Amino acid sequence: MAEEFHDTACDASYRHHLQGICVDKKAIYWSFTTTLVKTDLNGKVQLTIPVANHHGDLCFHNGKLYVAVNLGKFNDPDGHADSWVYVYDAATLRELARHEIQQVCYGAGGIGVRDDRFFVVGGLPDGIDENYVYEYDDQFNFIKRHVIKSGHTHLGIQTATFANNRWWFGCYGEPKILIVTDPEFRMLGRYEFDCSLGIVGLPDGRLLVADGRCQGEAGCTGWVRLAVADEKLGLRLCGN
Repeated sequence: MAEEFHDTACDASYRHHLQGICVDKKAIYWSFTTTLVKTDLNGKVQLTIPVANHHGDLCFHNGKLYVAVNLGKFNDPDGHADSWVYVYDAATLRELARHEIQQVCYGAGGIGVRDDRFFVVGGLPDGIDENYVYEYDDQFNFIKRHVIKSGHTHLGIQTATFANNRWWFGCYGEPKILIVTDPEFRMLGRYEFDCSLGIVGLPDGRLLVADGRCQGEAGCTGWVRLAVADEKLGLRLCGN
């Protein structure tokens, strides 16, 4: 149940930084670029596997993890990305499938799911003042490219989740940016809130947002905090 979720940290560190999170009722899944990690709700590591660079944001659906993967260049105006979705069994982290999604021409970086369809986001070259969302069916047949009239965000969109009947997108930049849209990707707001390392909705309407840091030889860590929707701020951390 959602009330079991709380602010917590992954209890290990990894070579590369956190890219995204997702959850089921009993576990948190963390993508650390080259390591996929499963923990319990207290952050205790249960499973880890090495994965290809660059594994980005991920989502959980029907017992499986779907990870946005780019094996090529990000944010290249000439589109030299190599975009995929890798699929893993959530119970064991065993790889199940790979789906090529080369329509995501600036590099797949984030993924969300709604109504058995998958929505992939990713990189963005300088000088483009909108973002793109690529829609696929449950077999990863391409359906449509959606446009978000968001203005430019640094390196595009990093994380995505559908919750509370709206889309939430985390972006890099200084400051970090949260984009919120309606189900059809019409803008509802652009806020200064950092969920660029992970965001996922919970059954009770709250959201879990991720953060992390890298400290040289000590490696990279990650943690999650509960948040709620806020009309003025976009999101507000619970307890703030």
